[in-house]
Amino acid sequence: MAGRDLTLRDLAAALVECRQCERLVSWRERMAREKRAAYRGEAYWGRPVPGFGDPEARLVLVGLAPAAHGANRTGRMFTGDRSGDWLFRALHRGGFANQASSTARDDGLELRDCWVTASVRCAPPRNRPLATETANCSGWLKEELKRLERMKVLMALGGIAHANLLRIAPRLGWSVPRPRPAFGHALMTALGDGPILVSSYHPSQQNTFTGRLTEEMFDKVFALAWRLLEG
Repeated sequence: MAGRDLTLRDLAAALVECRQCERLVSWRERMAREKRAAYRGEAYWGRPVPGFGDPEARLVLVGLAPAAHGANRTGRMFTGDRSGDWLFRALHRGGFANQASSTARDDGLELRDCWVTASVRCAPPRNRPLATETANCSGWLKEELKRLERMKVLMALGGIAHANLLRIAPRLGWSVPRPRPAFGHALMTALGDGPILVSSYHPSQQNTFTGRLTEEMFDKVFALAWRLLEG
């Protein structure tokens, strides 16, 4: 998949050519052809979406997967959808981003001490990747995390990201408590000599519209991350 000498930029260039999961390739390209009515005039990205941010980041966020008409359209994680609206407002308030919105790859957004990525890199049908698809993509995530050498806090956005990070942690030389910690909001898990894993509800519409995740709750989890970084 990737040689040890590849940089994050090299890794991203290799990732966007991936066609390993036939179902995901078919879906992401179908969405890019059909488009949502509001975006008929736009050229969709329609490929795997790499992570982005500050290569020297101490905070690394891992979400689930690109949205069909969000990152699959714009080519940047959490960009162009309502989950991203919530995420980047919180990052801006927390001091990790220079602006509170993320609409396109050329919108001027810069992340500070933060990197944003996902467990799965192609938009899945109904936002639900299969276990085999998550497993296929875990190699890309592992290689990416290996290259983020200053990482101190790893934040899982959602239960799938939480479980996936605990699965791949031993492959990165990090220990996982037994029994494995169940997912919970603002849950902290020490990964031995690796980073501290902080888990948060995902800023999906299902969570934000129902009040399961509020902006105050989201701000508190980023405040926790700051304390861990500075502590």
